[in-house]
Amino acid sequence: MNTKHVSDLLISTLAAGLLATASLGASAQGGTVHTLKPGTFGPAGTVLGATPPPPTTPVKGVHAPSPVTAKPISSTAGHSAASGSSAGPGPLGAGEGAIKGYAVPIGGALKADNEDVWGRIVQLAGGKGARFVVFGTAAEDPEASAKTAVDMLQKRGAVAEALPVAPKFSWVDLSKVVRDPSLIAKVKNARGVFFTGGSQERIVDVLMPGGNSTPMLEAIWDVYRRGGVVAGTSAGAAIMSTVMFRDAPSVINIMKGKWAEGKQIDRGLGFVGPDLFVDQHFLKRGRFGRMIPLMMAKGYKLGLGVEENSAAVVHGDEVEVIGAKGALLVDLTDVKTDPTLGAFNVTSARLSFLDQGDRYSLKTRQTTPAPIKLRGAKHDHTAPDFKPYFTEDRFDLDMLGDSTIANAMTYLIDSNRNEVRGLSFDVLPKPGDPVAELGFLFRLYKGKGSYGWSTEEWGGEEFTVVNLYLDVTPVRMPQPLYSAWPGPDRATGPAPERGDGPSK
Repeated sequence: MNTKHVSDLLISTLAAGLLATASLGASAQGGTVHTLKPGTFGPAGTVLGATPPPPTTPVKGVHAPSPVTAKPISSTAGHSAASGSSAGPGPLGAGEGAIKGYAVPIGGALKADNEDVWGRIVQLAGGKGARFVVFGTAAEDPEASAKTAVDMLQKRGAVAEALPVAPKFSWVDLSKVVRDPSLIAKVKNARGVFFTGGSQERIVDVLMPGGNSTPMLEAIWDVYRRGGVVAGTSAGAAIMSTVMFRDAPSVINIMKGKWAEGKQIDRGLGFVGPDLFVDQHFLKRGRFGRMIPLMMAKGYKLGLGVEENSAAVVHGDEVEVIGAKGALLVDLTDVKTDPTLGAFNVTSARLSFLDQGDRYSLKTRQTTPAPIKLRGAKHDHTAPDFKPYFTEDRFDLDMLGDSTIANAMTYLIDSNRNEVRGLSFDVLPKPGDPVAELGFLFRLYKGKGSYGWSTEEWGGEEFTVVNLYLDVTPVRMPQPLYSAWPGPDRATGPAPERGDGPSK
């Protein structure tokens, strides 16, 4: 069937079932349906429009990137950055002039041969001989998890040691361990800290129980403030913002408003600063769907979702993406919402897909593509000589699917179409779910400042895409979603039962 016909049919069907009142989410069980008050973003009472106005932020220019230079931690007189002296790096001062360190959230599933990430972490800590402490705190098997990280770091020339700080070590008194002077001294003597994956709540509960910082956490902050590296993969990346998802595996449930403070949402440790929200396993698990509601509820304007086997180096106001698969940047500066719809909705969210070597300024909101991209093709839908590859409509039936949003973005930027649409809904809602029929319609579209760059120099087509716009609207999905096709020769009785296998 023609894709356009399928798209038109679905859109017209869904449009007839748009949610009209707040009653749909008001009685949701398992959590409160969270909606924004008017004026949280944009003028009070702003209502979603079919065609939102273009953003007022001017398009930023593209500049050639400056080379990356590793900055080893300054140390006291007579000690080099990689000396391993027990005196440790010296203080650099406080206030505006103080040098801050490197926060490196890694999206999880980090492969052993990913030199871009492992090598960069060691380089930023001072290179060969740089001391690291490894926390397997989040892991189900902290000893094995920490050992893997230690081996990977030492393979790149670091001197790494795992610390016995984990709830799974039943023989350890955690309240004493996080105050142990000898362990704290090891942290302070390090130039890098690495958190393995697992369950992020274990890290926060151990290092910041009840929201109160421990001496161990203060020692980690000391490493960072002296210009050191704090890196973490998966759960170790989740803790990087001041707010984190504690335990929220269902993206669609977060979109439906089924979350609560202290359960699905909790405090993070905040190494990337108060203005950037970070999430991980991002494209693989469609987590932009849970990021945007949390950002709106907590007042974040910028979010960075790091994909698996990839990382972001955050240093001051600069972000660089490294690794295999990139990151998604979410900008809610111009976003609006309509509280009268009674469920999560948004218009004019801005999405950018950043690939290996791309940089982003948190201060200027400017993306600088990697040099290899600037040598490649530029995709500008407003240019008179624009020759897009794709010419068909696109409609995705699961916008929260594995890498669907990234694929839709690269498709759209290299297409003669102005938008891509898609759905997200709970295929198997739990019995009694009062919002079982709640789904979401996504509209991804081009606007002012929508550009892309691509290259094939790495052996495949790699994209950078900036400033595509996203609207999300609640819709009503029929239950059941489908029924049998009533063909003339079709039996009307129940389907035969499935046996356990062939009879003997």
